Amino acid sequence: MSWIPFKIGQPKKQIVSKTVERDFEREYDKLQKLEDQTKKLHKDMKKSTEADLAMSKAAVKISADLLSNPLCEQDQAFLESMTALDTAMRRMDAFNQEKVNQIQKTVIDPLKKYSGVFPSLNMAVKRREQALQDYKRLQSKVEKYEEKEKTGPVMVKLHQAREELRPVKEDFEAKNKQLLDEMPKFYHSRIDYFQPSFEALIRAQASLEHVIGRPSVVIVKLQQRVILKKSRPPAAGISLRQTPASMAIHTPLR
Repeated sequence: MSWIPFKIGQPKKQIVSKTVERDFEREYDKLQKLEDQTKKLHKDMKKSTEADLAMSKAAVKISADLLSNPLCEQDQAFLESMTALDTAMRRMDAFNQEKVNQIQKTVIDPLKKYSGVFPSLNMAVKRREQALQDYKRLQSKVEKYEEKEKTGPVMVKLHQAREELRPVKEDFEAKNKQLLDEMPKFYHSRIDYFQPSFEALIRAQASLEHVIGRPSVVIVKLQQRVILKKSRPPAAGISLRQTPASMAIHTPLR
């Protein structure tokens, strides 16, 4: 006779219906996927804010380098343009920092707090599983005495086994009912929990787009000025060869 693992100590009586077990597994599976998605979103949001800060810091570095270019000493218009660009980049960086701080408070921190619920949930599921195994073990013990000849000692042991089984059965049923009630509620509550966070994220991003538009205007004006300067014809009677070095397009940097 071959040995079938995990069958020893299993009761003949089905103590949890297949429907209940299937419902439990379905609800728990949904929460496990929600946990994975929440952790991934939290990680991606942190990466996104870090990239935003790095981008605005790089823009400030570029504008500062342009402002320190020797061309600014030779061309007053270029100096004014670079000063305006540098001011715009620094303003965008300051606002971006404010936006990241807002996202931290309204999105990233709530995601972290929400993720903190899942360890408690997983622990509750483990306790429910342990209670189920204890229930099955004691139910099997009761069935073993019920199948024996009804002698005095057997009846005493049967009575003791049933008394031992009763609180374990009640404990499992209470844990099982609580999880079946709370898991769907917790899953459906995710929308009400996250909606304010995502609305705050949209508002923060829209505000940033408004601020970013200002530096873009400065850049467009710079491009127009360069195009206008290149397209302007030389003064009458002056050839490019006669143009002073300070007016040449390819003026060497000092």
